[in-house]
Amino acid sequence: MDDEKQADQDWTLKVVSSIHRIAPEAWDACAGVGRSDHNPFVRHAFFSALEDSGSVSADAGWQPQHVALEDRNGSVLACAPLYLKSHSYGEYVFDWGWAEAFQRAGGRYYPKLQCAVPFTPVTGPRLMARPDLDERTQRELRQTLMAGMIELARRLKVSSLHVTFPREVEFETMRNAGFLPRLGEQYHWKNEGYASFDGFLAALSSRKRKDIRKEREKANSCGVKISTLVGADITARHWDAFFGFYMNTSDRKWGQAYLNREFFDLLGQRLGEAVVLVMGEEDGRPVCGALNLRGGDTLFGRNWGTAVDYPMLHFEVCYYRAIDFAIEHKLAWVEAGAQGRHKLQRGYLPRATYSAHWIANPSFADAVARFLDQEREAVTEEIEALTEAGPFRHLDN
Repeated sequence: MDDEKQADQDWTLKVVSSIHRIAPEAWDACAGVGRSDHNPFVRHAFFSALEDSGSVSADAGWQPQHVALEDRNGSVLACAPLYLKSHSYGEYVFDWGWAEAFQRAGGRYYPKLQCAVPFTPVTGPRLMARPDLDERTQRELRQTLMAGMIELARRLKVSSLHVTFPREVEFETMRNAGFLPRLGEQYHWKNEGYASFDGFLAALSSRKRKDIRKEREKANSCGVKISTLVGADITARHWDAFFGFYMNTSDRKWGQAYLNREFFDLLGQRLGEAVVLVMGEEDGRPVCGALNLRGGDTLFGRNWGTAVDYPMLHFEVCYYRAIDFAIEHKLAWVEAGAQGRHKLQRGYLPRATYSAHWIANPSFADAVARFLDQEREAVTEEIEALTEAGPFRHLDN
């Protein structure tokens, strides 16, 4: 059910049960679509593909509760993707241990509220205020969104409110507002203005440079023809094959698939040239693929799957072809998804990710805060150590 309340004399806070309750152009204006650093995962088209395919729904444990701030004329000034969750699947910032501890103590952890992009461990804006407004107004809008989400959490009597993978500036705002801060890490590749892949290799130590060349040679000599497809180049045939790879990977890693076949059709239709699909074919038959989305300055790697087992093929399709694409299109970053320390020796260095957590029960919040203090220290030390151990020449002893 949609709901609204007066946030102050100028703005009205609305809670809506579907992304379609907010006009695409209004949502995208808040998300900064069209800016040089825009993020494809917070576009209206991405959320609508999730909802319209049924990948996101109350039955799936992701009930939309998106929030928006409107002015007196009904214009949307800020918004945030928000869901009422009945589990912790598809989040990539794991709180299963918190849920178990709270329930052992006699509490009820679920449902909870989650401000996130479902099934997507990608940093991006979460408290989205229109970037054409002045910085002071944007800050006030973000603070009002936070207060509105906390009030909604109290009204719904949920255990907690979680904001996962926000930008650092939002993270600091939430931290200052009393949210519990959590630090994570991912492995990202940075384009230092390389003119070619060889230019990137020249920045590595001699041994790592040789290792990567050998890996690429092995991957490209196994008889699989690898192509990078964009937008209209991607047909139903490619999506059929990729969905099969996705299902195979889901069965092996998680035991369930979050996304259905219709989602991928809608993704291709609605996000167009943002979709970059690296596909491998053997004797004319698709045998592997990696799905990426292109943002303003970043290529985001999301899903991978294969029907064959050839040495180094995964590294070529997921990581090295992504670097090739980023260099060719002058993108600043490649974000290769969650986990995977093996990315380090292939030029993807550790980079901090963030989440922020509001917990209703004060005693439980204190216990979680103590845990997070220790975890942040450990993560910070690991990022520093892994960066030092990276493959680049300037890090050599």
